[in-house]
Amino acid sequence: MAKQRALALVLVLVLVLALGLAGQSRLPLSIDMVMQGPQFYGYAPQDVRWSGDNQRIYFRWKQTTDAQDKPFDTWMLPRASGNARKLSEEEAKLAPPISAVLTRDRKKATYTQDGDIFVYDYSIDKPTQLTKTADTEKDPHFTQDGQRVAFTRGSNLYVMPIAGSLIEQLTAILPPGAPEDRKPADPKTSQGTLQIQEDNVLDAVRDRNRRRDADEAKKKKEHPRQPFRLEAKQSVLSLQLCPNAKCVLALIEDGAKDAKNQDVPNYVTESSYPAMISGRTNVGDAQENNRVAVIDVESGEAKYVDAGLGPRSAWQYMPVFNQQGTRAVMLARANDNKDRWVLSLDISTAKATSIFTDHDDAWIDGPGYETLDWLKNGQDVYFVSERDGYAHLYTVPATGGPFRQITSGKWEVASVDVSNDGSKFYLTTSETGPAERHFYSTSVTGGQRTRITTLPGKHDVVLSRDEDTIADVHSYVNRPPEIYTGPNRPGAPEEPRTASPSAEFKQYQWLDAPIVQVPARDGAMIPARLFKPANFQRGGPAVVFVHGAGYLQNVHKYWSPNYPREFLFHHFLMEHGYMVLDLDYRASAGYGRDWRTAIYRHMGGKDLDDNVDGAKWLVSQHGVDPKRIGIYGGSYGGFITLMAMFTTPDVFAAGAALRPVTDWSHYNHGYTSNILNTPQADDEAFKKSSPIFFAGGLKGSLLILHGMVDTNVFFQDTVRLTQRLIELRKENWSVAMYPAEDHAFVRPESWADEYKRIFKLFEENLK
Repeated sequence: MAKQRALALVLVLVLVLALGLAGQSRLPLSIDMVMQGPQFYGYAPQDVRWSGDNQRIYFRWKQTTDAQDKPFDTWMLPRASGNARKLSEEEAKLAPPISAVLTRDRKKATYTQDGDIFVYDYSIDKPTQLTKTADTEKDPHFTQDGQRVAFTRGSNLYVMPIAGSLIEQLTAILPPGAPEDRKPADPKTSQGTLQIQEDNVLDAVRDRNRRRDADEAKKKKEHPRQPFRLEAKQSVLSLQLCPNAKCVLALIEDGAKDAKNQDVPNYVTESSYPAMISGRTNVGDAQENNRVAVIDVESGEAKYVDAGLGPRSAWQYMPVFNQQGTRAVMLARANDNKDRWVLSLDISTAKATSIFTDHDDAWIDGPGYETLDWLKNGQDVYFVSERDGYAHLYTVPATGGPFRQITSGKWEVASVDVSNDGSKFYLTTSETGPAERHFYSTSVTGGQRTRITTLPGKHDVVLSRDEDTIADVHSYVNRPPEIYTGPNRPGAPEEPRTASPSAEFKQYQWLDAPIVQVPARDGAMIPARLFKPANFQRGGPAVVFVHGAGYLQNVHKYWSPNYPREFLFHHFLMEHGYMVLDLDYRASAGYGRDWRTAIYRHMGGKDLDDNVDGAKWLVSQHGVDPKRIGIYGGSYGGFITLMAMFTTPDVFAAGAALRPVTDWSHYNHGYTSNILNTPQADDEAFKKSSPIFFAGGLKGSLLILHGMVDTNVFFQDTVRLTQRLIELRKENWSVAMYPAEDHAFVRPESWADEYKRIFKLFEENLK
């Protein structure tokens, strides 16, 4: 009897459970749904900052119900508890600035808004507008005493007191071709003789010349500094007042002479007539260069900084002063991409000396390679370098001497800041493993690091001004970014304060995609995310996804900032029986210098090998049918897809190349010259890296998709490859073009059309 009752109870529990499960609704996925983008998975909170009294958090945010083209609103969160509140337009104008320059005591900040200068007083949490002009003012910064603000208007530097209205011009920088002062006539020339004759004979000419000479003399008396005349192709990028107010630093761009920009035709216009969008130069073309000039405020005399590099041509960065205003340092990067220098700058002589040098036989790069700032002692500077193979933090005396390595290990430093009291660094690093980013503190002299955040995933922390509380934009693999708050101490709990995704998004159980290690042919282990259907049958189909950007990481334990739609699309593919593999192939970010530079002089080499090895691993370890594997990706991922379809045609039955580079000689200089040098210097590297030279190898079915107003990878890349495929009499390919889309698509219908075509390609060739 007891057994019968127990059996009956079990049956009842099973029935209740079955009824409960049957009552749960499961979101039916569609491509139209997942390609809505942030209106489906939510808009991430952006530009997080704190009020002066540390009691409120401000940020920009949108709701999934907002129109796609609606600007972000300003929101506010109370520090302790409570819901986020959207601010009115008037309230938003009073919010702390998003990006600003602080006074030395951090009590005030200056910034621009709609082209005018403002000062924000954190002691009363209130902004004050300093200028209201039709001109555009930019780059405001405080004088050393914090009582005046210097700013750029046009191509000159001005300064004005915070508590006054007198604006003083401190430079006389003239654009190329500006008229020069009247020069005395030269009697040795025919023109000079005629000029003297006119002055002697005609009273009207003589009176006009005398008035002009008098005006010029008066102007020179009131403004005695000599003008700094820009040469042809030169422009002013930035101006900064020296702390002693006796000089101005000018970052001057020397424009490329005889450079030819490649413009992009736009066929979808308001007028119905095609228009041209300004484009860019190609790799190997003449390029612009940056130099720093030191301009004397009183005399106007200008000297270009001598970096002491001899014949080496280098790109100079704007110098950075210590808080005391007594020293300046700057970065310079060789234009051949192989070297970088940390320089100590003597403002009085405009001469710089190297205090740290980086060299890479491939190219200088890595997270934080442009980081350079001062410790609070005003004697030492900190920077990030891949000197030991991974991006780590270093310090060095500004006067030169031995450098100190603050962090070390097979992980990377992603961001750096210094505490208010100057005693420690706040770091975001991958110390727990390349798949996560956590927030740490450590002494400025190095030593043990203290981990603050504990939740798995990624943390972008903004400390309160008193450094007691963290506002943390945190995400996990299947949970989009939200603001969390908690105490700034190790292991303290964090509370979620925002909820971004739509109600529909929350109905689906998104996979916590596991990270696997795929063995490569050279013995390396390639990190990858595996999307495997629960009911996958041996002999089923699979797809390899190739992320773009080349130097980018997509295999991690946080929400993908670059490929959220693809993450959702992979769930759609799983529902239709596909296994999906997403690899951080060689050249991906997050794994150190050797991983980053493994593609030097051969894109489509080791990076393609890793994806091919991933496809073979799916066959050997998961029973995928080797004849039913597809590949797809965008930008660099589109390039790899083409190389895969052309050079390893027996591995992939179908491939979708989105906005692909087809010939690296047609891509931009900054990215391409790093990896392949230039076509005129290294023609072999470009030929073995460009898909157009291998198009004859196509066997499987190829789909190319490209926005026609792409100003990054020009649509011409696809046009040229199309012509080549026609000439080769290939038939198993097609092109989908998107007349209103740039490199990054915007319109949901374009996204949906693109991925419906990709899905159809796989259905027709892999099923």
